[in-house]
Amino acid sequence: MGTQGGRESALKREFKVGDMAVYPAHGVGRVDSIETREIAGNKHKFYIIKIIDTGMTVMVPTGNVRNVGLREVIHKSEVDIVYDIMAERDISITEQTWNRRYREYMDKIKTGSIYEIAEVLRDLMLMRYDKELSFGERKMLDTARSLIVKELAIAQNCEEEETAEEIDKIFEN
Repeated sequence: MGTQGGRESALKREFKVGDMAVYPAHGVGRVDSIETREIAGNKHKFYIIKIIDTGMTVMVPTGNVRNVGLREVIHKSEVDIVYDIMAERDISITEQTWNRRYREYMDKIKTGSIYEIAEVLRDLMLMRYDKELSFGERKMLDTARSLIVKELAIAQNCEEEETAEEIDKIFEN
């Protein structure tokens, strides 16, 4: 199953202080401030975003939002699409070496697309029933799960534990 092209929330051109934003591979953050900094003699405006999960602060040039993939949290109406992707079972997981698969999955996570990340989570959860996942794959599964749980909880305005339980139900055998 490929990307869910066109369904992803549009990349927002401007964020305000207090807005929630998704920074690819790091997850949901809050725009803490918008600051002007001088770099190499030129003034640039930056969004200062604090990633909720890690507390890490990232600076994103306001004019570079599209290039870095910064986007809004998905709308509540898109949540079911993500659950549908995770519930899909008519898929074939390619028989490739773990390191090639790892690179492919990491590329999907780096897109920042919740739909791509849902595919990674689904594939790794299903794969784990057939064989032992490598350390890297287990770590990636945890990353994908964390990114999905955080964004879905915010989109649905509910607790993360509730969202995590919903996801676990999808993968119960």
